[in-house]
Amino acid sequence: MAAKIAHAVRVLDAGRFGMIYSAAGTVSASARLRSVELFGTQVVPRVRELLAEQPAAAAGEKR
Repeated sequence: MAAKIAHAVRVLDAGRFGMIYSAAGTVSASARLRSVELFGTQVVPRVRELLAEQPAAAAGEKR
């Protein structure tokens, strides 16, 4: 997930990325809360690391 977000940010030259999260369905409230927690504690820091590792100049490169 982090690699996909970092790639999209580079390709689109985006200044920020927002997560849209739907509460519909059969997923429990605790599972949704855990997902948001993992996004903030694991995914976001990894996206920042990936963006710092490869400068924006590489955005046009295909993977």
